[in-house]
Amino acid sequence: MQLTRFCLAGLLTLALAATASAGTLQNVKKDGFLKCGTHVENPGFSALDDKGQRIGFDIDFMRAVAAAANVPEIKYVPLNSKERIPALQSGEIDLLVRTTTQTMNRDTALGLSFTTVTLYDGQGFMVRKSSGVKSAKDLNGAAIGMETGSTTELNVADFFRKNGMNYKPVVFEKQPDVRKAYDEGRCDAHTTDISGLAAQRSLMKDPAEHVILPEVISKEPLGPFVRKDDAQWTDIVRWVVWLTIAAEEYGVTQANVEEMFANSKDPEVQRMLGKTGTLWTDLGLDQGAPVRVIKAVGNYGEIFERNLGPKTPLRMERGLNAQWTKGGLLYSPPFR
Repeated sequence: MQLTRFCLAGLLTLALAATASAGTLQNVKKDGFLKCGTHVENPGFSALDDKGQRIGFDIDFMRAVAAAANVPEIKYVPLNSKERIPALQSGEIDLLVRTTTQTMNRDTALGLSFTTVTLYDGQGFMVRKSSGVKSAKDLNGAAIGMETGSTTELNVADFFRKNGMNYKPVVFEKQPDVRKAYDEGRCDAHTTDISGLAAQRSLMKDPAEHVILPEVISKEPLGPFVRKDDAQWTDIVRWVVWLTIAAEEYGVTQANVEEMFANSKDPEVQRMLGKTGTLWTDLGLDQGAPVRVIKAVGNYGEIFERNLGPKTPLRMERGLNAQWTKGGLLYSPPFR
């Protein structure tokens, strides 16, 4: 057993070294595709449509990075919570965009880098309306369904301990199994990030029969992770996300990006879209990268409304995910 662990550690080190020496962008361009870790199924974020195509909020950020790198294909690797971080560490994937929370441990001790926030979220609880439960503090002694291998388990333990309450954990390795158990009445409440609860509720037999309780028990800044050994790749992913945020702030959309590139007199927009300066070539990309990104997925507001907004089954409001000019937390550094 000891020898096996040493061998695995050695193989992981060799894999990381090989990946670092080549550079992720160069590998992606050479291969002609981007390898992305994603959900098995999480509507609104990553799920298959009726044509078998992956769609969702997280998927759009993968498409944005692929467009920046100018590669035509994305190879999606469905992963559960326990599998996602080892898959990135080992080099099985180039990019992890799977509603993953930034934590100190993940950002400092696992050989990974958090890039930037794509969604400000928090953990909550969902119960059946018929239960009469109005508050998470009414859940003393309840059976709580959750996915293992994530911050969810730790947050629940903290919440119940802090409030002097008991609970029975009902854990599964895949979110669909949690939903199934909850929907069949095998647990009293379902817990995960509130966006995830909205996604899972949309798949219930009768979504209207379930309510998300008002308490938000944690901060969950979600966003893409990359390996720590490639600063260029980290910068590319981070600035592609910020491009979509800035594009919304400056009124650049999927429909008007070419017109804005050609005619905008705003110096910030000109730099942001690569018409002037060398910001994007300094990153190792070509000057056409920003226009390709916005043409592929639109700005942040378009991505949010298309996948999570009030007109989708998830019915989410922007809230903290509104632009800083509208009372939210979304803020892109200057393109200068």
